[in-house]
Amino acid sequence: MQTFVKKDEPQTIELGGGTCRRIRAYNQEMMLVEVIFEDGAVGSNHTHPHTQISYVLSGEFTYHIEGEARTMRPGDSIVVDGGKVHGCTCVKAGTLLDIFAPMREDFVK
Repeated sequence: MQTFVKKDEPQTIELGGGTCRRIRAYNQEMMLVEVIFEDGAVGSNHTHPHTQISYVLSGEFTYHIEGEARTMRPGDSIVVDGGKVHGCTCVKAGTLLDIFAPMREDFVK
């Protein structure tokens, strides 16, 4: 855990398919992750036990939660309760800020 994280410190982790992530900050209770998408990149449908809040920092995304789809733009946010199937398609290249509670241990291994 780091208390202060400067802009250029996090390592960029390439996820493939036009996406990458940077872990911005975390402790045992929560985690902030920056996810960068190229045009057309897909965050495939998945589920996890963590509650997630996503904030659209830039770009445009079609977000899917449990079969419901919405177009999300800068300034919009999404809440996904743990266990719900969700994913997104990037319509216009951009960045999401994802907050997880509790933190995603699988992201730091």
